[in-house]
Amino acid sequence: MQKVLVTGGCGFIGSNFVRMLLSETEFSVVNLDLLTYAGNTANLKDVEKNPRYSFVKGDIADPKTAAKAMRGVDTVFNFAAESHVDNSIADASEFVRTNVMGTKNMAQCAIAAGISRMVQIGTDEVYGSVEKGSSKETDRLEPRNPYSATKAASDLLALSYATTFGLDLIVTRSSNNYGPYQYPEKALPLFITNLLEGKKIPLYGDGKNVRDWLYVQDNCRAILLAAQKGKSGEIYNIGGENERQNIEVTKKILSMMGKNEEWIEYVQDRLGHDRRYSLDSAKMKALGWRPQKKFEDGLRETIGWYKNNEKWWKPLKAAKSKGAKK
Repeated sequence: MQKVLVTGGCGFIGSNFVRMLLSETEFSVVNLDLLTYAGNTANLKDVEKNPRYSFVKGDIADPKTAAKAMRGVDTVFNFAAESHVDNSIADASEFVRTNVMGTKNMAQCAIAAGISRMVQIGTDEVYGSVEKGSSKETDRLEPRNPYSATKAASDLLALSYATTFGLDLIVTRSSNNYGPYQYPEKALPLFITNLLEGKKIPLYGDGKNVRDWLYVQDNCRAILLAAQKGKSGEIYNIGGENERQNIEVTKKILSMMGKNEEWIEYVQDRLGHDRRYSLDSAKMKALGWRPQKKFEDGLRETIGWYKNNEKWWKPLKAAKSKGAKK
């Protein structure tokens, strides 16, 4: 039976990935997570007693912790990352530490442990704003905020360990994920939970920034497939094929929740806000993957999940609000 290590497994995408592995494969899963504000053990409460699941609290930037977590492991999936752009603009220090230094440490420990394969989880934001066409894996990286800059650095650093030291490694870069268990600072859960609380939706700028939306479970299955069939040293884009302007997504949420456009509050645009992201996923499709979830269906299911799980998100928003007032 294969044993895998998932870092950041208590986060949004990581927890959905862990749950998928336990339900759709026979793998044993070790989850290494530092449990920062966005890491939540409640994300995996339904699987914590599964005999194939174990949790280790720790930092990917700590060599001893990472080395211990890798014992007996075949494959490493490095999801752990600081990921909120606004936070990186306020202070990029933790982003550099976790995203860059943490990735370096994971790669070094993977080599020392004789790991069969490491999968570095990336983002489409490293390509920067794309006016026309779609980004290919060979395109120039042009990150425009501290978060995406640290993710670009982590990708390049990880790939250098494949070239220099022969580490069997691949990188995946996905478009905007959405779905259950996403921390409510991100756009979709923030909009949905604000409306559930009777609050307006804060929309940046003119709302015409374009994002490609990918249902989180589609991304999880793509990552697993890339790990199983991808070529070492390669990058695989994972796009949702659901490009929408933010204003369009906002109006769709309002419509599904029985609200009108008076619930939109336009706010000052984010510094360096990328206008459009778009991914060419031809390499991933060549492995046999296609996104399955239609955007409207996924959005409706996501709204339903937040409606039915107030006990999950209300404490998170309350804690964040309390922290902001200090």
